[in-house]
Formats: sequence, structure tokens, C-alpha cells
Amino acid sequence: MAEAPPSLLLQVKGVHKRFGDNIVLSGTDLDVPRGSLVTVLGRSGTGKSVFLKCLADIMPADEGQVLFDGKLLTAADPVTRAEFRRRCSFLFQSNALFDSLTALENVRLPLEQTSDASDAEIQERSLEALRQLELEQHLHSYPSQMSGGMQKRLALARAIVTRPELVLFDEPTAGLDPLRRNAVFLMIAKYQRQFGFTAVIVTHDVQEAMAASDRVALLDQGRMHFQGTPAEFAQSTDAVVTSFRDSAVALGTALASLRHGGSLPTED
Repeated sequence: MAEAPPSLLLQVKGVHKRFGDNIVLSGTDLDVPRGSLVTVLGRSGTGKSVFLKCLADIMPADEGQVLFDGKLLTAADPVTRAEFRRRCSFLFQSNALFDSLTALENVRLPLEQTSDASDAEIQERSLEALRQLELEQHLHSYPSQMSGGMQKRLALARAIVTRPELVLFDEPTAGLDPLRRNAVFLMIAKYQRQFGFTAVIVTHDVQEAMAASDRVALLDQGRMHFQGTPAEFAQSTDAVVTSFRDSAVALGTALASLRHGGSLPTED
């Protein structure tokens, strides 16, 4: 069995996933260097969230390999999979906070469920996570009493309280306006560097991802069409990359043509 290079915390090789006749992933690869922030881009409906759930071991892949810290994750090796889940956190698009629990209770929950720590240690680590995310004044607030940005920070506090090595983010800016999208990416980048975890984000927010990421990948038609640095992505002349990356520019050009009596471009 081939092992991942030591510089890679996570390596995905040839992952396939289908639902009936619908092929979502058809041989998807991804390399995630240790300590990096990697963003997977793609149009809506391309299977980004399915791909992330396959990485997180939430959804089984039909084929392919996922290696974490050089070890292959398989159903036949429950010890390795349990170790992966202990060292990994997943941030759902909806935050998945428990409305009936206070901020402190939400953050305590992962430690209560997965660790043998004493109640005093759980309390100390939970309070520290909330302090680090600047939520110490809201320990006893419920999620419904908090703003959207505070809820995002609370979800991140809950994700990092277990001190994970890998955090997976599923569309963390879905439904947010541009200013709040910027704030969320800034928050992720800030705390990823502060705490030193490796991050994988799936999103369709191109400009924010390019500014915040160490590496970007583009998922298209079930495969990673591109992997590289943001600078390489920005300079790529590949037709699939430019079509996705420069869609806003193309829109402006088409609208300018309309204003001057032109016609809309025809779709292929």
C-alpha cells in the first residue's frame, strides 16, 4: 500500500461516489499539506459537500482511498477510523448548534462525548475556547440569542475545543452578504494560523478563497480539474478555470454589450 508523503496530512486518491444513476464523484484526488488552508471551489451542485463528507468519513465512498497522516482509512480498520475522528472536526454549513443548549454547553458537548477528561478540565478547556473566540461574555446565551457571526464563532469554538489537527468546513459562508463572507474567511484564516490546525474548506466564493488560502482546487464534473496556489489559479489560462474564475468579468462584459445594443451570448 502506497503511503502519503510526510508533508501531507490528508491525501485523497480516485474517490468515486454515485447515487443511483447520478455520478457525483468520478475519480477525485486532493493533496492537503500539513498546516495549510486548502479551499475546494466549484459551482453549486458539483458535489463539493459530498466530497467533504467522504473525507470526513460521514459518507462512505464507493471507490478510492483517503489517507490521513499516512494511514489508509477503511471500514476494515475501525481503530484507524476512530483515531481519525478524534483528530478531526467538521463544521456544517448550518453550524449544527443545539438551540436548547447554551454557548458553554454546546462547546462542552464534544469533550463530554469523546474524552475521558474530568468535569473540571472540560469546563476549563471549554471556557478557554470561548475566550479565544471572543465569546466569554456570552457563556449562558442560547444560539437564537446570538448574531449570525457569533454563531459561526461558537461553531468554530466547539470544533477546536477537542484540539483537532484537521478541520473541515462545509460552505461556511452560504447565504451571507459580501462583508460577512469576508469576516468568516478572515476568522478561519486567523484561527487556523493561531491554533495550527489544517483546514479544508468547500465553497464557491472565489475571491475570498483566493485571498485566504494556501492552496485551491477546482472540482468539475466529478474530478479535481485544478490544484495549485492561488497565484497559479489566478494566472491559469485553462478554459474551465477561467470560465469559473472570471464569471463576474464575463457578466460585466455581457451587460456592457447589452447597454450598447448588443445581444446576449448564446450558451453552448
